[in-house]
Amino acid sequence: MVYHSSFVDEEGIKKACGCPLLPLKSHIKGPAPVSDQGTTDVVDEAITFFRANVFFRNFDIKSPADKLLIYLTFYINVALKRLEGCRTLAEGTKAIINLGLEKVPVSGEPGFPFPGLFPLPQSKQEAELFRNYLKQIREETSGRLLSVSYRPNGMPNKWWLAFAKRKFMNVIVP
Repeated sequence: MVYHSSFVDEEGIKKACGCPLLPLKSHIKGPAPVSDQGTTDVVDEAITFFRANVFFRNFDIKSPADKLLIYLTFYINVALKRLEGCRTLAEGTKAIINLGLEKVPVSGEPGFPFPGLFPLPQSKQEAELFRNYLKQIREETSGRLLSVSYRPNGMPNKWWLAFAKRKFMNVIVP
């Protein structure tokens, strides 16, 4: 059974390209509203559910937040693939920073992993808002992923990095 996002109530949540701009426990500047440090956000859910959800080829979407969960699960898969050859936390941090510097495609652009998952942007402003949100959420996910992918002594956590070999929804990671 696929784990779905608990963020199903969309009252008062702004959207871009059909994606809810959910609050994040983040210090990274971006369009996402800031949530309380004591609460669970969508990045926490994505990391928590990743090792279970990565095994599924189909994902039944029950809310717009599930679409974001699918995107983050794929992004975690890409990040783990980059971390796979890194033997220390310093190497992993460098690899993740390089991943963060890559251009973030949005729905309708070449390189977007799930065409049709999100509707096409209606304007350039909406596309930029969506791109900036995805960039912010990817940076936040990367930082938190490093803390679970590496042990406190800086060595890789094999129980996380082993999932780099998995294909999520039969999408081949570049």
